[in-house]
Formats: sequence, C-alpha cells, structure tokens
Amino acid sequence: MMRLYSSFKQVLGADMAGPLAALLIVLVVFGLTSPQFFTAATFGSVAFQLPELGILTLAMLLPILTGGLNLAITFTANVAGLTLAWVLQTNGGPDAGPIAFVLGSLLGVSVGAASGLVMGLVIAFTRAHPILVSLSMMIFLRGLGEFLTRGGDISGFPAFVAPIGHGSLFSVPIPLLILIACVAVTHIILSRSRLGFATYMIGSNIEAARYSGINTRKVLVLVYVLSGAIAAIAGIIMLARFNSVRIGHGESYLLITVLACFLGGINPFGGFGRVVPVFVALIVLQLLSSGLNLLGANQHLATAVWGLLLITVMVLRWTSVRFFKKNR
Repeated sequence: MMRLYSSFKQVLGADMAGPLAALLIVLVVFGLTSPQFFTAATFGSVAFQLPELGILTLAMLLPILTGGLNLAITFTANVAGLTLAWVLQTNGGPDAGPIAFVLGSLLGVSVGAASGLVMGLVIAFTRAHPILVSLSMMIFLRGLGEFLTRGGDISGFPAFVAPIGHGSLFSVPIPLLILIACVAVTHIILSRSRLGFATYMIGSNIEAARYSGINTRKVLVLVYVLSGAIAAIAGIIMLARFNSVRIGHGESYLLITVLACFLGGINPFGGFGRVVPVFVALIVLQLLSSGLNLLGANQHLATAVWGLLLITVMVLRWTSVRFFKKNR
C-alpha cells in the first residue's frame, strides 16, 4: 500500500489525490443520476465556460503562493476589457481592423500589469497586508470603471473578435486553448524558473528567503504584475464571449477562484501548491455546476455545494495527512 502511494506521489504528486477523487465522485454521481451528463453538449458547455474562470484562478494562484491575495482580479479583467473596447471604438467600432485589436489587447494587458505593479510595490515596500491593498485596488478599479461607463455596457465590436470567445480550432474551443497555454506557461514559471522558486520560498518564510539572498521585494512586485496581466487576458476573453464589456462582468468568480485554489491543494498560507491540481479542481467545479443544472437545481444551490465540497476536502486532507504521518 505504501509502495503504491509512493509511486502515485512520484508520478502525479500527493496533491493530486484530492482533486482526482473529487473528479471521480462527480463523474459517477451525475453519470448515474442524469442521462444527459455524459454527452457532447455537456462537456462542450464546460469547455466554453471553464476558460475565463480558469485564467482568473491562475491570476489568484500566484499571490496566494506568496502568502498574499489579489481581490482585484475581476475588476482588473474588466478594466482591461474596457481598454480594449475603447481602442476598438476609437478605430471604427465594428469596422476596426486586426491591428487595432492587437494594439488594444497589448494595452489592456499593460493596464492589468500596471494595476498589479501598483499593488506589488505597495505590498513589497510598505509591508501592508495584501488583502487591504488589493481591496483598495478593487474599489478603485470598480469606481473608475463605473465612472467611465456610467454603469452601462459597451458593445459593438468587429466580427472577428467573437471566435475568440465562441470559436473552435480543430473542434477544440479557442478559449480552452488559451487557458491550456496559460496553465502551461504558469506551470513552467513556477517549476522551472528562479521566479517560481523564489515565490515558493517567500510563501514558506519571507524572512528566511530574504536572509538567503532573494530580493523579496522584486519577487513580490513581479508576482503581482503577472497576476494583473493574467487577469487582463481573462478580461479579453470575457469581452469576446459576451460581445460586450461591463465593469461587473464575472464579479461572482472572485470567491470561486479562491475555492478552486484551495480545492487544488494550494496552501492558504503560501509556499506550497501546483498548477495542475488546480486545473483539475476547476474541471470538478465546472462539472459539478453543469450536473446540478441538468438536475434542475438552482445556481445558488450549486454555490452552497461548492462551499460544502471545500469543507469536505479540507477535512479529508487533514485526515490523510494525519494518517500518513502516523503510518510513517
């Protein structure tokens, strides 16, 4: 039994056990209770709904690994979308060309990175708590967005923008391909780069990281810059999917990104966690939501079940840790 556990840990990692078990339970339960669950329509819906939540979760994951938090990810995404919408509107609206879209996207990602830069600088140099700093940025971005849009929507974009949110490439949704690319890049950064190593070190013990020669201020700033840039990519996808921009789009995703991180084995105090288990946890949450919808359940019930699932996973994780420590 212990040999099998060691092999499993070496191949997939111990933190994959919880998400994979949750995935298996969801597939079995809804496969037995809903005949429409194992259909192409269900998994196609999951594939199109998952990317924006998944990319926002990656934006949340990086600060959590340092022991922080970024509560401004959804409003950063929407302000980035507003930036892209403004560039398209000033270059002809529905008649804007691909160059305007590329420039607007780069400017939107730059705006997202700038919001992360401000948060990172404040957190790194003043040692203010990340929750307070990101909450302040969230309020600022929300107020700025409401002021610029007067609480309304901005729509009327070129036709070539829609496939980014609804199109497919070789029968694979384009938003899903973007999510997979973001997951791969984030995984490489965290597992193969000095920035990733320093991120885990800061999350484990920031004082020890500082004494070991790591420039903790620089790392914190880079982490929040990356978080803002990734959130901006989610904002571009939301613009393409909804064919409009509003400062409140995706506001309900904020707490779900935190839930997905913890379900994927991320230590809430930082220093431990991987991208792949979080990706599996995202699939579990989206399948759970789709399965409940097929059963006619209210969306609020799905939210309640998500919370119950998180509590269950935390209890199971604590039990498994105690069990393996005792047997070791």
